[in-house]
Amino acid sequence: MSVADDRSTARRTLIVIGLVLATVVGLTLVWATRRVLVWGLVAAFLAVALKPLVDRLQRRVRRRALATLLVFLATFVLLATLGALIVLPLLDEVGRFADRAPELVREAQAGRGPVGRLLERLHLLRYAEPGQLRRYGDKLGEPTVGLVRGVAQAVAAVVTIVVLAYLMVLEAPRIVAATLRLVGDGPAQRLRRIGRDTSRIVTGYLSGNLLISVICGGLTFVVLFVLGVPFAAVIALVVALADLIPLVGATLGAIVAAGAGFVHSPTAGVVVLVFFVVYQQVENHLLQPVIMARAVRLNPLTVLVSVLLAAELAGLVGALLAIPAAGVVQVLLREFVPAGRQALPPPADDRPPSTEPAPAPSAPPAPGDGPAGGPGPGTRDRPPAGG
Repeated sequence: MSVADDRSTARRTLIVIGLVLATVVGLTLVWATRRVLVWGLVAAFLAVALKPLVDRLQRRVRRRALATLLVFLATFVLLATLGALIVLPLLDEVGRFADRAPELVREAQAGRGPVGRLLERLHLLRYAEPGQLRRYGDKLGEPTVGLVRGVAQAVAAVVTIVVLAYLMVLEAPRIVAATLRLVGDGPAQRLRRIGRDTSRIVTGYLSGNLLISVICGGLTFVVLFVLGVPFAAVIALVVALADLIPLVGATLGAIVAAGAGFVHSPTAGVVVLVFFVVYQQVENHLLQPVIMARAVRLNPLTVLVSVLLAAELAGLVGALLAIPAAGVVQVLLREFVPAGRQALPPPADDRPPSTEPAPAPSAPPAPGDGPAGGPGPGTRDRPPAGG
């Protein structure tokens, strides 16, 4: 083997080792900063969803900063109102329970009242002794520090996501203009199409998901109201918000509503359970495919597989972003893969070529004939033959 071959082999070996090390370092950095990356991904999702509203409002107020501020304030007011509608009745119920807690404990220890009779029927009355309750209270105080830390991290995450989304929407025109200046006219047109289709997918996903949640919450309210379950509107709102979460949202909402039904009466609980079993079948096999197919233009199998894989890889955040991510991948395949572009159906405004036969060409005029088959030029003043 010559010296040149040895040098070429050593160079290729060093290149492979460098690529492997760079990949390992990149994956390590991604894993170390995964929390911030997830925050940025959620913020980008929120920014893409709110950007069309900001653009529409900017045409009226003429100022990007004012339009962005108004849209984010309106979103915050809406979310705060929904939170107040849920939290305030719950706090009221928690206060009433705290007032009755000593009485309930005494009844449970004596085997009286609904709680005491239930514990006695289940042979759990010994766990309601004063010593046991005191030990339970001591154990509940142990994870308090972890709970406070988790709440603080959740608040920090929400604030960071909102600020990032606000800045993304505010600086979106400058970012887009700077990116398009770096590329040529052809890539710029492609990037505009990708951005427009991505925004349509995210907006369609949000609108479709909200429509399904409104249907679920409305039907839940009707069932709970007819059964006479207290706080039917609040429970229906909780169910609608929980239904926004893919895969597990409807199940969580069913648990909350069924629990409230059983507290009211066993019959109401059974009716609520039957309702949710039937409704989930209708939602999974009718509402989800029809609404998401129209909103995101993905087939149901792609939706289900993408949600399952994303939930396994990234948990709840992955499940939330799975469907729009699958839609974005479809857009990229359509733009960059020729086979995928050819397999897509033509746009709605394209018309198939006409199959009607073309009109036969007219015979050329005879020499001396006029344009309309009359006498040709110069024949008007010619004397008739034999004249």
